[in-house]
Order: sequence, then C-alpha cells, then structure tokens
Amino acid sequence: MEIIQSLSNFSYKEKTIVTIGTFDGVHIGHQKILEKVVDSAKKEHKKSVLLTFFPHPRMVLQQDSNLELINTIKEKSTLLAKTGLDYLIIHPFSKEFSRLTALDFVRDILVNQLNTSKLIIGYDHHFGKNREGNLEQLTEYSLLYDFEVEEIPAQDINDVAVSSTKIRRALAEKNIKTANKYLGYNFMLNGTVVNGKQLGGKIGFPTANISVKEDYKLIPKTGVYVVKSLIENNVFYGMMNIGYRPTIDGNHQTIEVHFFDFNKDLYNQKLTIEILYFLRDEQKFDSVNDLILQLKEDEINAHSYLQNNF
Repeated sequence: MEIIQSLSNFSYKEKTIVTIGTFDGVHIGHQKILEKVVDSAKKEHKKSVLLTFFPHPRMVLQQDSNLELINTIKEKSTLLAKTGLDYLIIHPFSKEFSRLTALDFVRDILVNQLNTSKLIIGYDHHFGKNREGNLEQLTEYSLLYDFEVEEIPAQDINDVAVSSTKIRRALAEKNIKTANKYLGYNFMLNGTVVNGKQLGGKIGFPTANISVKEDYKLIPKTGVYVVKSLIENNVFYGMMNIGYRPTIDGNHQTIEVHFFDFNKDLYNQKLTIEILYFLRDEQKFDSVNDLILQLKEDEINAHSYLQNNF
C-alpha cells in the first residue's frame, strides 16, 4: 500500500475503485467496506483507493468536542496496509476544504483527481459542505460523470452492529472484551519508554513508563489492565496501570507496564501495548505494603486470566 499525503500528490491516471471516510478504529464494519473495495478492484483489474482525512473533521469543525480517536494516524495506516488497499490518501482537513459543495467534491475530487470508476460507501453516507451530499445526489452525479456508486446495504452493516462510537463507549466502560471484538484486533497504545521515578523496581514490580505523544489518542480509563507486547520478537504479557498513583501522592497521569518474566532495560524503546482485559479500578492504599500485597494479587489474577484465555 502506498501512502500519499494530500490529494494534490495523487497522480494515478487509470480508473480507480474508491471509498471515503475517517475510518477511525478500522473496525470490523470498516473492514467489510474495505474488503469489498479491494475485491472489486482486483476483479476489475483496477487500483483500490481510500481517501481519508487528518485531522479528523470534528477536530476542525467542532474544536470544543474534545474528540479522542481510537487510532493515531500511524496506527490507522498500519492497520489499513493489512487490508490489501493499493493507495491510502491522507488529505489535510481544513475549514476551507469543508466548504466544498457536494458537486465540487464529486467533480473536482472524485472525478478529476481520483479518476473514480466506482465509489463504494457505507449506508447513510454524507459528504460535502454541511454534509449536504447523500446517496441520491451521488447517484445523480454518477450518471453525469460516468461512474458507478455502490452502497453497502444497511443490513450488511447492521449484521456487524458496530461503530467507532460504540467502541469508544466500551473502552470508557472498561469493557475491553467488547471493544476488541468490535475492532477485530486488540486495542493498542503506542509509545516510547521514558524515565520514571523507578519506584516500581524498589517494591519488586519494575515498570516501563509509556509516553504516548499524540494528545488526541484515546487513553482508557484509570485502572489496572492485562496487556501484551512484542519485545525483541517475543511476546511478553504483563499488567498495566493507568492512573495517578494515589498511594504515593502522584500528581499526573502515568501509563506503567510491569512485564512478567522480563527484566531488561527498555528505555527509549518504542512499544506497542495491546490491552486484553480490565482487572480492577485504581485505588489508594493505606501503605506501600498494602499496595505490594494488591500487586501480588493482581499478578495472580492476571496469570489466571491468561491461562484461561490464551
């Protein structure tokens, strides 16, 4: 898959099969649309194209929305590369771009820029200024500009019964099993291991402190989770705490992972942390000894979960 930054950099002259959307999460509903796009392109010996946007349109048009995204743009690109798409176009979304009318969008983007022979969209798709464009208009314009429109029926999508909003809600409710089921993969955090206060090592639970640089990335609610990560081409399981470390008077949120059966220096390494299960809420203990006892119990519970599920 070739990643192209901005529509102006796309110069493929043959006909293409196209879909459009933000595709946050690249969840099983998205995967159904993408599978159709890729299969259709192969059958017709054409190239498959996904036009997506960054920043997310809601970040630009509703700046007070505090939208948190399931994927960073890099995570999304990695997930999309696995679908078999030929081209991923990431176009910078702006207020100016949002003012394109439905007709301008079809003529200038779909027809003149992307050379679309078929547009495949999810049901109830809207586009253009004030989301005025709909399937009826698309069908009308497709006759004018000689391209095909294929809408994925509502029934097909409803069979999956998933949306990015539902996934965000499941994560907010710490329902990791449901979120991962909807995603079709484990929800992940990508970050760099940074220096912490090394308090974990002093109490027998050394941790890797993960810094996620993208401030728009959705971070699950505070608590203790069972996780896994690929380190040096080996899978290691562990438990992760997201929170403020109230027992030791922490004053800012941290993401700390204690890996089982692993005790190497990970400073400055980039890690992907896959979240498997929610163990418990973060709590304040009366003493560090009480915290240690709880961590030992957490480790037993985490191993029990892993033994029963992996």
